[in-house]
Amino acid sequence: MPTNDERMFAMLIYLIGIFVPVLGPLIIWLMKREESDFVDYHGKEYFNYLISFTIYVVVSTILMVVLIGFLLIFVVGITGFILLIVALVKANQGERYRIPLIFRIIK
Repeated sequence: MPTNDERMFAMLIYLIGIFVPVLGPLIIWLMKREESDFVDYHGKEYFNYLISFTIYVVVSTILMVVLIGFLLIFVVGITGFILLIVALVKANQGERYRIPLIFRIIK
């Protein structure tokens, strides 16, 4: 079971990611990844999430040419936000949550 500090830093990666998507979580992850496997896991999971949903948004933007992208970008945005909140809660509970629908690029 991760300590309270590990759970807090893992949760902060997701929480700060809502407001500052790259820099905030990157600083926390780089500072704490050597000290905690739990924070390292959630840092990797967050950045895989960020990469995947950036790709989904780019594809949705391109598909706006054929009008399906307008609906798709809305669905991607809502889904991404919900998955981020679920991961935040799971990290706070001390679970190693695997976010669905993402590419595992960073291992």
